[in-house]
Amino acid sequence: MNFKNIQFKFVRLVYADHNRSSIVKKKIAEVINNLGPNDIGINIGSGTTVFDNRIRNLDIFPGKNIYYIASAENIPESNDFFSLAISQEVIEHVKDPFLVTKEIYRVLKKGALFYCQVPFIIGYHPGPTDFWRFTKEGIIEMLLQAGFEVVESGISVGGGTGFYRIAVEFFAILFSLPLQRSYFFFKALFSIFLYPVKFLDIFFSFSKQKHRIPGGYYIIVKKV
Repeated sequence: MNFKNIQFKFVRLVYADHNRSSIVKKKIAEVINNLGPNDIGINIGSGTTVFDNRIRNLDIFPGKNIYYIASAENIPESNDFFSLAISQEVIEHVKDPFLVTKEIYRVLKKGALFYCQVPFIIGYHPGPTDFWRFTKEGIIEMLLQAGFEVVESGISVGGGTGFYRIAVEFFAILFSLPLQRSYFFFKALFSIFLYPVKFLDIFFSFSKQKHRIPGGYYIIVKKV
């Protein structure tokens, strides 16, 4: 296993494990359970994730289990084709998120659901680019402008995770000042050392101010 594979797995399992939070897994399972046996869904910006054999993966890079090699701005299917769309931590990486949400609306059938997950308090993370951050009101407004109706919204990862992501970057940058090449070493070190901070999400969930610094949000909307 080469360094890039190790780095990818470390980031996915430790540093950026938003997609493995209990609420995220629960909500995605719920929207997938709405699919009929002959329905087809799409996972936009899927990477290596495989949810269900009825869900086709779209990504800009070729790879295992990728069905469409395309951008989210130009999904290669006809109008009203899919019965479900999923997008996890992808919208912040596109140049025009308003165009992307309208494109997702186009390819969904009437009544189909779109699960959209976005970051809020999180550092710069190019994949391959990084353009946007969204408040709860911001992502809802964008989806409403695309034509969707909001079904449900909530916090995907809380203030503990938000603080963790910023703290890891803060200390990695600070400690690597004498030797810039050591940034990734210190980032990995503090990712592990500060990991227990994420468990504070449990306490933040009881606060009326929990929407001020969460790591991110999920929104479930429906095409009407």
